[in-house]
Amino acid sequence: MSDVATPSFTGDANPYGGGDPYADYRTADFPFTHFADLADRRLGAGVIAANDEFFAERENMLRPGAAEFDPEHFGHKGKIMDGWETRRRRGVSAQQPHPTDEDHDWALVRLGAPGVVRGIVIDTAHFRGNYPQAVSVEAASVPGSPSPDDLLSGDVKWVTLVPRTAVGGHAANGFAVDVEQRFTHLRINQHPDGGIARLRVYGEVAPDPAWLATLGTFDLVALENGGRVEDASDRFYSPATNTIQPGRSHKMDDGWETRRRRDKGNDWIHYHLVEQSEIRAVEIDTAYLKGNSAGWAALSVRDGADGTWTEILPRTRLQPDTNHRFVLDAVPAATEVRMDIFPDGGISRLRLFGSLTEAGASRLAARHQELGG
Repeated sequence: MSDVATPSFTGDANPYGGGDPYADYRTADFPFTHFADLADRRLGAGVIAANDEFFAERENMLRPGAAEFDPEHFGHKGKIMDGWETRRRRGVSAQQPHPTDEDHDWALVRLGAPGVVRGIVIDTAHFRGNYPQAVSVEAASVPGSPSPDDLLSGDVKWVTLVPRTAVGGHAANGFAVDVEQRFTHLRINQHPDGGIARLRVYGEVAPDPAWLATLGTFDLVALENGGRVEDASDRFYSPATNTIQPGRSHKMDDGWETRRRRDKGNDWIHYHLVEQSEIRAVEIDTAYLKGNSAGWAALSVRDGADGTWTEILPRTRLQPDTNHRFVLDAVPAATEVRMDIFPDGGISRLRLFGSLTEAGASRLAARHQELGG
């Protein structure tokens, strides 16, 4: 279950006074934001239902980037907000004009990749007088592609990740989560009503071993398959995790780009594969990186944190805006990969195709069982 939100983020927000709409926006460095966003639209996440979205559509919560604010943007229903906003709740009569303590609005979110949730950010950016008094978050693990009716039936077991907690307006409200289970869906509740600009669900992808076994050969470092970035030398322009996102890059900042080096060193990314694997083919893509792609790249692997690094792709010239393919021979089993680029620049995607070893598949299946899969 979650800790409460950072205390300094509760309370009223100041009215918009013009000028910079983020002038009094309240944020913090949460300890869990280095994990992948399991609710990323690029992974296939979606807000599949909500009981009310009168003022602003539920899908806005998962839009990439910060919420935008145009003080003069009004529609026939009122102020148009970049978030999910419900109408004001009312009581049942003139004698009871206020909503009850149990009244609340809700939205169902399908995670793009099932996984273990480590932290949640409920961002109320630009919701100053119309943010919820409190929020709560529940999670469930449901196989297949359940409909909203399936999820709302009494047959689904929901686990509380964030208990009902007061939140602040025009602020990033963060909640650390400590529930060691694999989840596929969330239910976001706002009490009693209001608006949420963005939802971010940080955690570790927990893939289905049966699916990966059926595929046989797959991308061993892909975020959706359970790969992850352990560390990187530089994240100046864009995050290293972009290199293992699904699909090809669609623009320059959809990849990984470092600042210009003024020394004789080089930049690198350290990856962890889904489990112990044997890599047989590599793709290094520099799509949309034209005057700033990496000049050369090399790959090394090791088995375990104490293993010895073995080079599997020697320093190789890269072309701008190009997908490079390499077939490998006799690569040792590995759990970790390091990509070095020389001297700096960037790549858009890295694909490492291969299969799990018997030991890797066994450990992945055991972990799946531990998480309730």
